[in-house]
Amino acid sequence: MNMLKSASLIVCLLVVGCSSKDEKPTETAAAAPAVAKADTAWMDDYEPRLREAIKDSRFELERRDNLLVITAPVDSSFNPDRPGMLLPVTLGPITRVAKLVEKDSKAAVVILGHADSTGSDAINRTISRERAGAVAAIFRLSGLKHDRLRIRGMGSDKPRAANDSKDGRALNRRVEMLLTQQVSLLATVAEYNDPTATPAAPAAATQVAVAKTAKSEK
Repeated sequence: MNMLKSASLIVCLLVVGCSSKDEKPTETAAAAPAVAKADTAWMDDYEPRLREAIKDSRFELERRDNLLVITAPVDSSFNPDRPGMLLPVTLGPITRVAKLVEKDSKAAVVILGHADSTGSDAINRTISRERAGAVAAIFRLSGLKHDRLRIRGMGSDKPRAANDSKDGRALNRRVEMLLTQQVSLLATVAEYNDPTATPAAPAAATQVAVAKTAKSEK
């Protein structure tokens, strides 16, 4: 148990040094240049490597237009008692994806946190951003810089399913890693900006740590 706590502390301290304070959450659609979509050949090459990286995990991979999207369900990825704390089972697949992106100078990623509709909009947006920040911290530790990495806390704005059932709410609690080429990064980010929202203040310390057990509902 002491070794587990020590490992958790070390990882947390590392992530504090790579906190989200340098994120710029307010790019607007007007600032995004008109750029070509990600190259189809690039996506065809990347997709099988990403599938290999996340195999045997609960993550899902899909293609959406010019994006490759990896979805991490919250219920099997995060400590239910500490929203910004990843479970140890997620560290391997996220790290493998992060290393793939970091090695490819043409690749970039936008990480979106999503919540269900339980609770207030402000709380949901904060929680979803904390979760996105926890995943982004792994990418930073792998060497990815701000010019190829952005995060957003979407709250409950982009549900996958109706929030009127337990299963629907579970589907809506997720973190999405949107992989594209760097030339398309700002255009991709602009699609997920909310001009009416006040940017969330960065967390004092995004906690990515080793948690021993998980529960099914937040």
